[in-house]
Amino acid sequence: MLRAFILALVTIAILPLSAAAQDRAHIEQQFRAWLDQTVWPRARAKGVDRATFDTAFSGVTLNWDLPDLVPPGQPRQTPKAQRQSEFGAPANYFAAGNLRAATATGRTMAKRHAATLARVERATGVPGRIVLGIWGRESAYGRAAIPHNAFQVLGTKGFMSTRAPYFTDELIAALQIAQAGHAPGSAMKSSWAGALGQPQFMPSNFLKYAADGDGDGREDIWRSEADTMASIATYLARHGWVTGRDWGFEVTVPPQVSCTLEGPDQGRAIAKWAAMGIKRVSGRPFPAHERRGEGYLLMPAGRHGPAFIVTPNFYVLKDYNMSDLYALFVGHVGDRIQFGSGDFAGRWGSVGRMYRSDIAAMQRALIGMGHDVGGADGLPGFKTRRSIGRWQEASGQAATCFPTKAMTQALSR
Repeated sequence: MLRAFILALVTIAILPLSAAAQDRAHIEQQFRAWLDQTVWPRARAKGVDRATFDTAFSGVTLNWDLPDLVPPGQPRQTPKAQRQSEFGAPANYFAAGNLRAATATGRTMAKRHAATLARVERATGVPGRIVLGIWGRESAYGRAAIPHNAFQVLGTKGFMSTRAPYFTDELIAALQIAQAGHAPGSAMKSSWAGALGQPQFMPSNFLKYAADGDGDGREDIWRSEADTMASIATYLARHGWVTGRDWGFEVTVPPQVSCTLEGPDQGRAIAKWAAMGIKRVSGRPFPAHERRGEGYLLMPAGRHGPAFIVTPNFYVLKDYNMSDLYALFVGHVGDRIQFGSGDFAGRWGSVGRMYRSDIAAMQRALIGMGHDVGGADGLPGFKTRRSIGRWQEASGQAATCFPTKAMTQALSR
């Protein structure tokens, strides 16, 4: 009797696993049909031949470990896991070890590639230190392992992710790259998001911005450091980098200047910010040519961290990666490489651990009050930060402009 009972329990435990395996097998069949019926006609229309297509997907199956997947027949959910560090606690992004490593290697690269960087800067107007900052962040100057099969990643996400149309377009672009023979051998490796090579270009960006930096007639972002640097600079130049302007300056913001003034849509001449009492932490005045130009208040952790006046070039850096912290890291590392700058004078405060779902709930509450938070995506961008500050001020509180766990309950009342 006991033996029969145990056998029954084991059978019950196995059944869901078997059912899940059958579901996945069925979805794999749907994936292969999607490749043949949807992807192949689009690829063929872009000049991809069948041999290239078949080689790309030989042995490729769905990668079930990727984030933000929505398998057929399952509802979309807001993820709790924060897979990108850009959207974690700000202090973690600027860990001392990361900054030291990026700076030390960047200085070595600045010396090694001085002639190339100077040539690239003359051609594009983008300073070499900025190129190095991006290169270091994206692939540790080409030293980082890029582990994934690009066709598996882009195929999986094109077939069943929260942004399936976008990744399907990128998959077609990756097939065009393979058809043209740009990538050497088996180099079509990518990040978990499908980004390629040392500058971590999405495939469509490779087709638009990859540049030949060493004059060999090829754009090789996998093996050529010169091509990598030229491609990064070309991307920034074509996205509007303003030659002669900096990316920004760390500042002190007096209490009477509200953190709700943050954002690229609330810009004013830097001279006007200075007249409001905002000063560079270095004690030096803003350069004369910068004072005439437009600047924007940036407080990525609200009153819990350093503050900055940034220029339009900061938002060009954000075009490379839509994160305030990413753009700030790149500019900061570039300054450390070229000017020997130290750590930020302002200190990152503790804001507690929060999941994206917590912030999304807060955003939905603010939207219900009429605030423009930029969408309930669980990411505390500048619109969310200043909306929090405006809610705090309307509630008679001092504005801090950054989410905390306690606010989730206060906003849901």
